[in-house]
Amino acid sequence: MGKVAALPIVGMMMTECAGAGVIILSKAAMSTGMSNLIFVFYSNALASLILLPTSLAFHRSRPPLTFSVLCWFFLLGLIGFVAQFVGYAGINYSSPTLGTAMLNLLPAFTFILAVIFRMETVDWRSSSTLAKSLGTMLSISGAFIVTLYKGPALLLTSSTDILSHKQLFSQQSNWVIGGILLLVYCVLASSSYIIQASVIKKYPAELIMVFYYCFFVAIQAVVVSLIVETDLSAWSLKPKMRLIAVVYSVNGKRNSTITYLLDSDMC
Repeated sequence: MGKVAALPIVGMMMTECAGAGVIILSKAAMSTGMSNLIFVFYSNALASLILLPTSLAFHRSRPPLTFSVLCWFFLLGLIGFVAQFVGYAGINYSSPTLGTAMLNLLPAFTFILAVIFRMETVDWRSSSTLAKSLGTMLSISGAFIVTLYKGPALLLTSSTDILSHKQLFSQQSNWVIGGILLLVYCVLASSSYIIQASVIKKYPAELIMVFYYCFFVAIQAVVVSLIVETDLSAWSLKPKMRLIAVVYSVNGKRNSTITYLLDSDMC
């Protein structure tokens, strides 16, 4: 029982490590000029292609797919598209360090939303509730400190001119903007997890739900990208860093799916 109970923890650790890798590689890809919209499209399109046969093979006995369930999947995709667009924009404005620090807000916000929607029971006499509450406060405090504090260089040479000061303030401004965008991403992603928990009760086929999530995100991303990105060269996967980042981001989605399946089996 101890080993089985530890599976969700191991899965969550895998997800966190994979998420940090996605943040670093996506920043490297966007540094080459790749649009965050196109990155979202390629990532989710590739994930959809992989998940389609996998989900059909895994769920041989599938519940009926109703119009109501499809609408819920579309809503999940819409929230996911906005969350990923905002999240990658935040990484592009700031740095992988800030993105990784803000990633720790996801469990905190998910816990808060679960309490609000009465999906989580709060018992202050329970060590579990106290640990979750303390972890939530520490995560939020730490993320805000990292976001709002980015001091100037301690040592300034005599050659420092007005332009360097302008660049410094611009970097600080971008850091705060990036932090705010990443904060919005965490709220949206946490909301998506809460909705997923509700949808999975209506349609208990986890991999199929994840497939439709990625599929609808890809559809919405390509529609917006075709409107916004008029330069065809923006769709190129060269240099190789772009392709590497896209492929690795699918690996991050796979780890998230594994974690969700482990959590669902334990519930």
